[in-house]
Amino acid sequence: MHGYWDGHMGWGWMWLGWLIVLLLIAAVVWLVVSAAHRNGGRPPEETPEQVLKRRYARGEIDRETYERTLEDLRK
Repeated sequence: MHGYWDGHMGWGWMWLGWLIVLLLIAAVVWLVVSAAHRNGGRPPEETPEQVLKRRYARGEIDRETYERTLEDLRK
């Protein structure tokens, strides 16, 4: 009986230790991923002026529309 405890049970405890380590790693990965997706994975919201500048830079609106809208936003 002495050989059973020294040989087989030692390996069993070692595997349990590895399982605990793997579970801890999985928990850390899960926490990091969930924190990254907490805000939907989107960058922080832009201000209206930033949106207007981006639209003008992309050519979605012309200069006149940009300036008129910017003036309205600043009122």
